[in-house]
Amino acid sequence: MKYLDEYRNGSAAEEIATLISSTARHPWTIMEICGGQTHSIVKSGLEALLPGSITLVHGPGCPVCVTPIEMVDKAVMLGGMKDVVLASFGDMLRVPGSHADLLSVRARGGDIRTVYSPLDAVEIAKQNPQKKVVFFAVGFETTAPAGATSITHAESLGLTNFFLLCSHVLVLPAMEAILSSPHNRVQGFLAAGHVCTVTGYENYFSVAEKYRTPIVVTGFEPVDILQGIYMTVKQLEEGRFGVENQYSRSVRPEGNEHATKLLDEVFDVIDRSWRGIGPIAMSGYRIKSRYARFDAEKHFRLGDIHAEESKTCMAGAILQGLTKPFECPAFGTQCTPERPFGAPMVSSEGACAAYYHYRAAS
Repeated sequence: MKYLDEYRNGSAAEEIATLISSTARHPWTIMEICGGQTHSIVKSGLEALLPGSITLVHGPGCPVCVTPIEMVDKAVMLGGMKDVVLASFGDMLRVPGSHADLLSVRARGGDIRTVYSPLDAVEIAKQNPQKKVVFFAVGFETTAPAGATSITHAESLGLTNFFLLCSHVLVLPAMEAILSSPHNRVQGFLAAGHVCTVTGYENYFSVAEKYRTPIVVTGFEPVDILQGIYMTVKQLEEGRFGVENQYSRSVRPEGNEHATKLLDEVFDVIDRSWRGIGPIAMSGYRIKSRYARFDAEKHFRLGDIHAEESKTCMAGAILQGLTKPFECPAFGTQCTPERPFGAPMVSSEGACAAYYHYRAAS
């Protein structure tokens, strides 16, 4: 299958790995920002193909993982209300809040439904006018346009019983937060290809120049990732720090202008707290006042809910590339997919889940 088999070709992967080995004359630390890339790296055993001088660390590119506990607690609260249907992607059901997760709320009788799109939640609202339907909206710029579309679609249908619990976050501010940290160890980035499909990468140039850090927009298959690593290493070895596009079959510099226009219409950019990391300036979306009637936080008067992070979970350090999942003392023992301390162990894009399923023995 075009764009699948050719990007999983073992011979091609080995050739690029050889190029990386011959190019890398110094030690470099590179972060892949996306959880989908992390899973591809671990599942495919790509690190074993790289020279010892190249260290890959995993970034905060799992939207489920960085959704703050406070937002999970709000979803849990809504899911327990008798007149509410809470719709969510399946990844969110087992993410632990302060005292419960959505799966346990459903077990106690809450109307929690798994959907594949926020538009599915709009349809549920249309078919159940006696219920208030809330979609728990998480994700980066990749899924945010669908959340925005659900609001405009609900408006066009004249629905008064559809709401969004908005927890969308933005990738580039998180990259800047990592690069500006005194503990930063990242020298090059593999940027998330699917995010850049929406946003483009023109605004990445100023970040690359400011922090003198190469950024390569990269896809998700093994050959994609190895090509991205090679392009990053080549820049580092040549003393360059530009933005390059490995994922050119999907990403244009300007991105998807229709999607970005929709995001600007429906959302404001605000400061947002990231689970395990803390507040990051101008890193999230909030529903504009024009569409405030669809804002679940305002309609249900959820207000500020404060929650403490687990003192045992090392998700924050893992999401910032400061440590690997298997270096956490609780990994695979106290913390498992059945009894997770944090979201990275249960999300399909979580680094801990990737290591548990594909590299637990290591």
